[in-house]
Amino acid sequence: MRYAGLIRPVIDRVYVGVRHAARDRVRALYDQWELDPGIESDYYFALLDHPVPTGAVEAAMTYRRFEPSREIARGVAVIEDGSWRLTAEGLELAGALRHAIGAAAAELWGLRPIATMPGLAGLERLCGLVGRCLEAGQASGGPAFGGLTPVFEPAEAAAAEVLSSRLGALRHHRGDAHRAAWHGAGYSLADLEAMGPGPQRRAIEEDTDRLDEPVYASLSDGERLELLAGLGALADGLGT
Repeated sequence: MRYAGLIRPVIDRVYVGVRHAARDRVRALYDQWELDPGIESDYYFALLDHPVPTGAVEAAMTYRRFEPSREIARGVAVIEDGSWRLTAEGLELAGALRHAIGAAAAELWGLRPIATMPGLAGLERLCGLVGRCLEAGQASGGPAFGGLTPVFEPAEAAAAEVLSSRLGALRHHRGDAHRAAWHGAGYSLADLEAMGPGPQRRAIEEDTDRLDEPVYASLSDGERLELLAGLGALADGLGT
């Protein structure tokens, strides 16, 4: 199995765990704003840094229903010159969201129910490794990854905040790889949604791993193990 296939569920578990841990904070934030979550909830880490091309959002939203007109009506983001940009209100909301998710990440990853868990001590190293993956992915990523990087990282950002944002962006390299794999095999989205387990599905996943592998090219074998083990040792909170 390729390394990309091994680390994929670990990255997904860690990132989904953080968003799960932040759910109450995020819900309270949106209740305060009297809004439902929108584009800034998924892509705050990129939108706070730069306008995101509409094609990048369309690619990232391939598997979900997305209506740009409804999004614009929320008053949080607009389309200008072919890209999504946060309004003044959107910048404020996305900034608050960044802090909420970062705080949840620090609280969650700081848990050490057993002494061998690293807690917050290993986050700086993980930030560095994931950052190198993001840099390597610039040469191989598709439209979603290209549009959703780089991520917003102010100088005062804590390691937990940086790592959560970087992982959010890194997942889109694989998303692009997956879309390229099934599209390159001649399938439509409807074909994919109707496809059950079997050789066709396995072939798509294997090709996805192949296309996702270059994002880890900058890491040595030892560093790949370090990243896999370090992420795997973080608390995920999914049982709560």
